[in-house]
Amino acid sequence: MGCSSEGVAAALRAAAEVVAEHRSELVELDRAIGDGDHGENMSRGFTAIVSALETEVPATPAGVAKLAATTLISKVGGAAGPLYGTAFLRASTKLGDAASIDVPLLVAALQAALDGVQARGKAVGGDATMVDALIPAVSAAAACPADAPIADVLTAAADAADRGAESTVDLVPRKGRASYLGERAVGHMDPGARSTALLLRAFAEAAR
Repeated sequence: MGCSSEGVAAALRAAAEVVAEHRSELVELDRAIGDGDHGENMSRGFTAIVSALETEVPATPAGVAKLAATTLISKVGGAAGPLYGTAFLRASTKLGDAASIDVPLLVAALQAALDGVQARGKAVGGDATMVDALIPAVSAAAACPADAPIADVLTAAADAADRGAESTVDLVPRKGRASYLGERAVGHMDPGARSTALLLRAFAEAAR
């Protein structure tokens, strides 16, 4: 069972609701180790995506992903806009002109998103960034059978992202504003890793 452009749009709308629900949490996480704008930026970006989708839902999953990318890059400040925008842009390129997303294509799109984030942010696993949620998420998705339901694959990715986000609590950040704090940032979850896990969970629930 594949996922159509309407399915991707529904997943983005679900993500916008989840980001709005967790805006204060993301603000607090970012305030502890950054400048406190992550929740606000994410909420603004996904609200703008929903508005854009109200005008028109593009015909292909790639088109929807590209709309999300361009909206985030143009509307969101801080690191979140360029990083998430790049993730969606790379995913859209990988999706090509496919009418729906099957499991192999989903895994390829997630891998492309991770590659884009790493190319843009220069972070590796263990740097206490969103990459620490994305790497295990992509691995978990890739380990699923090709004929598994999309919802199951996304749930496996979200579960792994949750664990990855939790792992950032014990890490010394090596990228971004949090890296200036060094050891003092230990004990705080990375807000980007948390928002990555939240998005994947929203996508999984929408796919159900």
